[in-house]
Amino acid sequence: MHRLGRLAVRWPGTILLVAAALLPLLGLFGAGAPGALQLARWDAPGTESVRVQEVLREQYGTGNPNLALLVTAHTGDVDDPETAAAGQRVADELAEHPMVTDVTAYWTDRDAALRADDGARALILARLEGDATETRAELADLSPRLTQENDLVSVAVGGQEEVSRQVGEQATADFLTAELIVLPTVTLLLALVYRRTVAALVTVGIGLFSVLATLAGLRLIAQFTPVSTFAANLALVLGLGLGIDYCLFVINRYREERAAGLPTEAAVTRAVAVAGRTVIFSGVTVAISLAALLVFPFFFLSSFAYAGVLVVLASVAGATLVLPAALARFGHRFEAPAGGQRAARWWEGAARFVLRRPLVTGLAALGVLLLAASPVLGLRFGLPDQRTLPEGTSSRVVAEETAEHFTAEPTDTLFVVTEPGARPDADQTARYAAELSRHAGVFHVVSPAGTHRDGQLTEPPGEAAADLTGPDGSVLLTVVPTQTAMAGDVPGLVADLRNVPAPVPTEVGGYPAETSDFRSVLLSRVPLLAALVLVATAVVLFLLTGSVLLPVKATLLNLLSLGVMFGALVWIFQDGNLSGLLGFTPTGSIEPSIPMLMFCVTYGLSMDYEVFLLSRIAEEHRRTGDTHAAVVAGVRRTAPLITAAAGILVVTFATYATSGVVFLKELGIGTALVILADATLIRTVLLPAFMRLAGNANWWAPRPLRTFHDRFGLSEEPPPAPAPRQEAPTTAGVAAGPPVG
Repeated sequence: MHRLGRLAVRWPGTILLVAAALLPLLGLFGAGAPGALQLARWDAPGTESVRVQEVLREQYGTGNPNLALLVTAHTGDVDDPETAAAGQRVADELAEHPMVTDVTAYWTDRDAALRADDGARALILARLEGDATETRAELADLSPRLTQENDLVSVAVGGQEEVSRQVGEQATADFLTAELIVLPTVTLLLALVYRRTVAALVTVGIGLFSVLATLAGLRLIAQFTPVSTFAANLALVLGLGLGIDYCLFVINRYREERAAGLPTEAAVTRAVAVAGRTVIFSGVTVAISLAALLVFPFFFLSSFAYAGVLVVLASVAGATLVLPAALARFGHRFEAPAGGQRAARWWEGAARFVLRRPLVTGLAALGVLLLAASPVLGLRFGLPDQRTLPEGTSSRVVAEETAEHFTAEPTDTLFVVTEPGARPDADQTARYAAELSRHAGVFHVVSPAGTHRDGQLTEPPGEAAADLTGPDGSVLLTVVPTQTAMAGDVPGLVADLRNVPAPVPTEVGGYPAETSDFRSVLLSRVPLLAALVLVATAVVLFLLTGSVLLPVKATLLNLLSLGVMFGALVWIFQDGNLSGLLGFTPTGSIEPSIPMLMFCVTYGLSMDYEVFLLSRIAEEHRRTGDTHAAVVAGVRRTAPLITAAAGILVVTFATYATSGVVFLKELGIGTALVILADATLIRTVLLPAFMRLAGNANWWAPRPLRTFHDRFGLSEEPPPAPAPRQEAPTTAGVAAGPPVG
């Protein structure tokens, strides 16, 4: 790091010219990232429901009905001849589309599940064939054309694919709106923090460099493996946030060294050698946290791992090479104006207050945080539905009207396929279909033996019965659930149907089974994710501090901050508190994939601040040997910085509270609350209180680990700057006075 600082000092113009040339190139290449990225569905590779998908496609030429048209009669009911003819025309028009297969209309099949209880509405179901990116792009053009209103009927578009398309469309619009708010707001806040316009503009520039480099990297990765479009959203918010965090830390250290009497070049070298090393440690912890998402076999979550690692690499490069070059060339424009120590003195006084009363202040802060985290005890994971979207969105309206007026939910049909070649006879099929139809959550079951409802045959086999036997000898049964069942425990329904005794081996698929399998696989990997993140970041902190206790303490405090996040998610989004103010509809549960992403993001950011503070405390402790003085000095030097960085990140994430998509609201509010709690009560109250109570035990490690750290640890002091150091005491008054107690 010392040599890297010397490089920036020696070749500042060259480095800045290369960065200036790279910026538009990265921007041009990264601008094509959205076109190279893909959308995802709720399925888990290798699961039972995915195997059923493959059988349906290969043997039956069918699949989940992912598109639904709700046809509402203006007069009479849907059986009136003119209304029926109008509805059939819509179905015929839909069937002509080249990507549409398996059009099923009420007027063709006379399926009771497709007719509303009041007779005024009927459904047309279809399947858009293709991957999520292709189908949703096609729907952007097809959906407005299918939405109709005439004298006889009105037609509205819904179904899982339309819901997902509108979620993505809304998220993109909300994200662009948020960025338009964030960029000028962050620039203004940085100008207030630095009290230097050039410093604020360069810092924002480094953040944008991180974003563009990450988008370019995602586009490159997308040539070899699927990458989710939502990874670009994370690149924007995290690239700006980390770039600003790291620049704040390096610039702050540069200002300290200049205030201590070092010339510009030596101050730059020293800032990179000391603060740059801490930035790298911080970057490693963030990268580890996000890279842990690779344990999930879903490219939706793996994509966030790619984005996280790229963001860290770009942000670290910008803060340790491009920024130092700017400091070396324009250092006088970054220096602190006179009289900027008020915040540092306030935090020093706060640290002294905590250290004088560590038990009282620590327990008070702990009580507040535990109270905030307590709702997590009622956490319930569930499945996503149309309520992810704002009220009034067309696909949500279709889903709500269907739920209100239909007993059945045919858009969530479950498919049961028998093992290839193990074809049951007609009696076995009939008994099995009857048994499935007896389940309280089933409207009816259609099989080669006819239609069964409540254990009774209601319709004999029709002409379509032959289509329910595959070329491989398998048999297909379609199970239509009730609206009540789909509003309740969907994974429980899927599990119950899988447990119904069958005459031959069977597998159950369909959209409800896919989302249930997705949730099951996701939750089964959570312990591995947590273990990887906790152990890996603890090892990094040990390499930084040489202590066994401090990484354990950091892990516990970070888990406490995550408890606050999950408590907020439960209290607000699961239980519905503040739903009117924030503009969403609570579902009574939390979809698990977004909290897993938030876990990795917030844990990494929490460790970010932990590294900033602990590295400075450890540096002061090596210099003075006094834990009390080191804590006060560390808080004095870094708390204003952490507060500023956290405040900017809070603003960045909190803008998503205005999003119309519940997922983005959760991400924005949950992350903002974690950052706020972490930068205030945890880092500036609990951490000092803990270190005061632990005393010299903070720095203890058994001899083998101490030997290992002495050899491989990276926390030793860097080489001294080449210029003679005439440093005024930077901790004046810090170590004065007897230790407390």
